[in-house]
Parts: sequence; structure tokens; C-alpha cells
Amino acid sequence: MVLDAAAAAGLDPDGRLFALNSYENRVYQIGTDQGMLVLKFYRPGRWSDAQIVEEHAFTQELAAAELPVAAPLVLGGETLCRYQDFRFTAFPWMRGHAPELDAPEARQILGRALARLHEIGATRAFSVRPRVDIERLGWQARSQVLRSALLPDNLRERYTSVSGALLERVSEAFAAAAGVRAIRIHGDCHLGNLLWNEHGPVFVDLDDCAMGVRMQDLWMMISGSPAEQQRQWADLLEGYQQFAVLDFREMQLVEPLRGLRMLHHAAWVSHRWRDPAFPRAFPWFGEARYWEGYLQDLTEQIDSIADPPLLRM
Repeated sequence: MVLDAAAAAGLDPDGRLFALNSYENRVYQIGTDQGMLVLKFYRPGRWSDAQIVEEHAFTQELAAAELPVAAPLVLGGETLCRYQDFRFTAFPWMRGHAPELDAPEARQILGRALARLHEIGATRAFSVRPRVDIERLGWQARSQVLRSALLPDNLRERYTSVSGALLERVSEAFAAAAGVRAIRIHGDCHLGNLLWNEHGPVFVDLDDCAMGVRMQDLWMMISGSPAEQQRQWADLLEGYQQFAVLDFREMQLVEPLRGLRMLHHAAWVSHRWRDPAFPRAFPWFGEARYWEGYLQDLTEQIDSIADPPLLRM
């Protein structure tokens, strides 16, 4: 079916077909007479046509500005193709390897690329893409977990209490940073969505692009002890400030954003559990010991919001 879809779009597949790692969508590398391409089949019901097309337009806008990004191909005048009941998009196959951010100047280079992305993202707003906010990533995620049968009954009350306390801290932090501008951002900027070639980073997936604060695309590039995070942040910021200005009120949103991602990730897995790929990828998710450790992580995250590693002297 994948090869038939490619042929229907005029891509002339030569029969080479490789499934690539992807949880939300189904992604394949295919061979054609013109070279290798990547076909992404969208999960039904996740995004509307308008939301997908808006993602494509943003990606093409970045590519037109010569940012290193995999932009969708235009086939028959459209970037969003259809075959039977499926929607799919073709992308060029991008060469590269996993990022090694501890290499000399790697974070400065990444900071410059993200700053350029954000400067373009700040020129206008999305109309139909989602927002990175407490309601969607926090309260709605919490409700999803509470509805899930995967959360052990004996831990349900504790999860309610801990997640509620975490969201209160997150809300206080966002209130303290009120006025920070939301722009178009990558939205899911982690190492798995980056390739690295001889020129630097390549952004390969904007499936979660959204309106949000710049820090959402920056905080996942730092990790480790407080001292390590401060060193990594200094390198990232050095590159970023060459092309963009960061509102330093966003510094206090690093740990709140991390907390929202923790809540959202658990909700995402529980929501997708009936997809056969998820029990295979997260076999421990339904075990009580996972939830006990997860609740401990949420508790520690509350403390991190109160005492952010990046702001420790």
C-alpha cells in the first residue's frame, strides 16, 4: 500500500521500502528513480488538514530562508497527499547522524540555528496549530491519566495530589512570567528530532510545531547536574544571542516546562496504549513500580521548580 500510494503521487518507487521509527505516525523510507525519499502517513484524527498544511507552510518558510530543515515536497500542487483513507506527505531523505552536543562549539551552532528559526517564527502567528500551555499539556494530560486503567488504583489518590501540586507550581511560574511572547516554535525539539551533518543541525520533524515560548525549544538541549546544565546553557545562549534576543523571564519556565512534558508523556502513552507499537516500546508502563518511580519524579520536579538548577548560584 505504501508503494502504491507513492506511485499514485507520481514518485516512481523502485521497490525499496524501509520502515522508520515513529510512534505518532507511520514513516517509511522509499527508493525512487530520483533517489531516496521519506513518506509520512499521518495518524487519523490527530491533526486536521488545516493544521497539517499550516505545519507544512511553516517548514517551507524556514527552508526558503535557508534553514536546515526537511521541507515537504509539492506533489500535484499540494504537500498533503491522499491515498485511499490515508493522508501522507513526502520529504527528501536527509543525510546526517545523531547529534553530539558535547563536541566543541556544537551547542553554539545549535543555538544559532534555533535563534534563526525563532526569528522567522516570530514574524506571524499560527491560526490553527495548538499552543504549548498548561491546559493542554497539564490539566488535560492529568485527566487522561486519571481515566486510564493503567494507573494502579492504590496510587490514584497520590497521583491526584502530586500532579495537582505540580500544576499549581507550574501555574505560579507562568503567572510570574506573564507577558512573555508566544511565537511559532518547533514544539518538540529534542535530540531525536535532529540530525547532524557537516554543516550542523538539521531539523527533521515539525509535527508538533505550535505557538509557545522560545524556551520550549531550548530547555531539552541541556541536562545533567546543575553545574553541567549551567555550562551547556552558557554555550547554547552564546550562539542564540548572535541572531535573537531572549526574554530572560523565560529562564524561570525551564523546570515548569519540564514538568508539563513529564505529565504529557505519561498521558500520551496511556492514550495510545491500544496501538500495538506502544506496549512493545513501553512494556513497563503498566507496572506499579513504574508509577511509583514516576510519582517520585513528579515530587522531585516540584522541588526543581522551587529551586531551578539553571538559576542556582
